[in-house]
Amino acid sequence: ENPKMKIRENLAASTGRINPSHVDGGILFHSPGSAGFLTSTGTTHASRTIMLKELRLLLAACEPDADIDAYRAAIVDKNVLMKSTLSTRKHSFRSLRELYGLSPQLLIFRSMRELWNVDESSQPLLALLCAAARDHILRATVDFVLSTPQGIEVTPDMFRQTVAEELPVTYQQATLSRIGRNTSSSWQQSGHLQGRIKKIRSQANCTPANATYALLLAHLSGAEGNAQFSHQFVQVLDVREHEVRLHANAASRQGWLEYREAGGVTEVTFRHLLRSQETE
Repeated sequence: ENPKMKIRENLAASTGRINPSHVDGGILFHSPGSAGFLTSTGTTHASRTIMLKELRLLLAACEPDADIDAYRAAIVDKNVLMKSTLSTRKHSFRSLRELYGLSPQLLIFRSMRELWNVDESSQPLLALLCAAARDHILRATVDFVLSTPQGIEVTPDMFRQTVAEELPVTYQQATLSRIGRNTSSSWQQSGHLQGRIKKIRSQANCTPANATYALLLAHLSGAEGNAQFSHQFVQVLDVREHEVRLHANAASRQGWLEYREAGGVTEVTFRHLLRSQETE
């Protein structure tokens, strides 16, 4: 049985709605464009990683409500990323825009930005989750990473093979090799892998802010109630469902979401993070 088809069937059953044009990599996207999801076949990972170091520098240099022009000026004009050439600065801006959107008009970026400064330890998973919502290559490697037991060595060639097998797009071998190296580095930056040269599967650090964001992405992808906790975005948190629910409880106390559970029925809502959208 095709596991991707099973994911799609489960999503359809849990949500009661499905638009085939909004399904990508086993993920059902609900209003993908307006929220900031990308389902195109382009990928930043042919040349870059999730660029966690650069993202941290950029967000530290800009106001929380900065728009895309402010981010462009910070990178290209002010060189807050400390790149050596103008062309590299421009390339860095394009890559970060592709990965994260860099616009408060995009819900998935605006929500990540709001949670960004809550706890520095939350930032690697926040970045990985946002990038996965926008880069289909990164999404294609999720199941491979999560199914690899902790303590097992993971090589760039394994990522190369995964992408080649999972996606219908035909890449040249040189491009696939770069994608393998870059996706491997991205998962190392997120904490799912440890080691700069020899990368070993490890457990990522998950916080209530991470759980909030992953559950929001699952909600925007069409999952509701208990289905949110088995969604691929939530699985990226790398902890068991019980722990995700504990994090959701903690997030509810912070006011980031509303979490209610009774009689086996779960409801998760996001009045705080969706407040701007509701008033637009």
